[in-house]
Amino acid sequence: MRGRTPPLADRLGALREAVEVSDGRLEVPELAAARTLLAKAGAREALGDATVVALAGATGSGKSTLFNALSGAEVSTPGIRRPTTGVAHATVWGEPQDRLLDWLQVPRRHRHAPEPALDGLVLLDLPDHDSVRLEHRLEVDRLVQLVDVLVWVLDPEKYADAAVHERYLVPLAGHAGVLLVVLNQIDRLDAAAARACLTDLRGLLDREGLADTPLLAVSARAGTGVGELRADLARRVTARRAATDRLAADVRGVATALAAHCGGDAGGGVGRAEREQLTDALAEAAGVPAVTAAVERSVRRSGTAATGWPLVRWTRKLRPDPLDRLHLGQGEGEVVARTSLPAAGAVQRAGVTRAVRAAREAAGKGLPQAWRDELRRTVEVSEELLADRLDRAVAGTDLGPQRTPLWQRGVGGLQWLLALVALAGALWLLALVVLGFFQLDDVVPLPRVEGLPLPTLLLVGGLLAGALLALVARPLVGVRARRRARRAEQRLYAAVDVVGQEEVLAPMAEVREDHARYCAAVTRARK
Repeated sequence: MRGRTPPLADRLGALREAVEVSDGRLEVPELAAARTLLAKAGAREALGDATVVALAGATGSGKSTLFNALSGAEVSTPGIRRPTTGVAHATVWGEPQDRLLDWLQVPRRHRHAPEPALDGLVLLDLPDHDSVRLEHRLEVDRLVQLVDVLVWVLDPEKYADAAVHERYLVPLAGHAGVLLVVLNQIDRLDAAAARACLTDLRGLLDREGLADTPLLAVSARAGTGVGELRADLARRVTARRAATDRLAADVRGVATALAAHCGGDAGGGVGRAEREQLTDALAEAAGVPAVTAAVERSVRRSGTAATGWPLVRWTRKLRPDPLDRLHLGQGEGEVVARTSLPAAGAVQRAGVTRAVRAAREAAGKGLPQAWRDELRRTVEVSEELLADRLDRAVAGTDLGPQRTPLWQRGVGGLQWLLALVALAGALWLLALVVLGFFQLDDVVPLPRVEGLPLPTLLLVGGLLAGALLALVARPLVGVRARRRARRAEQRLYAAVDVVGQEEVLAPMAEVREDHARYCAAVTRARK
């Protein structure tokens, strides 16, 4: 369509971006108006550069008479009974505009004789906006949204009627450049009354934000002012900018309505405190304390077995490993699909709810209510996935290698040596008992150390040394167990933090980013 300037194209592109960004996020009626406008802009562009002017007014305002005066023929029949004009009529100057009128759904068409100054004009006579027939009023509302220029025809008796001003003129304050107001039937007033009426109407329009809207005094029957109105229409037709100006005004109006859902963005966002609170709550709900305690018990159990009395180590196998009980992988890199951790209790769930709410409130700071509602919907969807994701995160966390450290192997080897010493002493003493039974104890000499039999020293010394070594090793085993538990806790917290980031914080951040993109696009569309 000729005359559509790049700035309008840019504004339409920005409006389209705002609609795309907010699609599926905002549930506000303004988006429907924006989609309708974008569809209208695309269709209007494909229908050529004709200028569509509509005469609108109330019953008895004389708009049909004015339409006939401009058309030069009795195209629309004026009436005195309500309703009068029930279907829109069209007069076309120049080439036929059937595709355009089909899009406008105007069935009654009249082609005017060639008139160069007005070639490209499509003049419509709309039904009465105050008709008693609902379908007539709906037809006016539909066409008011589609035409390029609106000419509101008022009469001296009802020019200040609130129905037309509040329902049509005030909402069109942003469309002053594509709006004309005509005070018809001016011949019914004397000069002083006409001036007073025009002055009052001009002041009323100015107060309604329509200071830039032209006001013409016309008498359709007497022909007064009709030439001036035709000249104004001819100027608009020649400029070929009416459709572009109307679209530009529509874009500004829709973008202004959409701007109501843009916030100041006063530094909102989830901070470190909210993130740590969320991670702590998720860790509690995921059973991280239980897993950490199980890691410590498991390491302590294996360390005690490695450094304890060898002959009784088998008794520990009677109790399952704490990590096995939770179905957590013990080998390096081993991963299981699910754990046997108990589900989060009411206290843990309440903690997660509080933490998520705190993060959501921080993320929603500075956002309008519609975007805060979207934050709530987004987080509600994310919370449904948390339990499963947390369990899989815990199951997939590498809790550290289960290799026995070198020092524990050394202590274990020493324990076996001491056990063999004690066993040697025990067997020696048993042999002495057998020899004594056969009265052969004098045959084999019995070595003594400081007066104590050597076999007794070997047995008692091996047992006492093994017990002492186990006692000395136990604190070291505990230190290693606690260290391993802390490392496992750090890894678990890191895994839980990733879940919180992906399932809760990242969706919140995306909402804020979309809000920023939406507001930037709306701002460009309003220029």
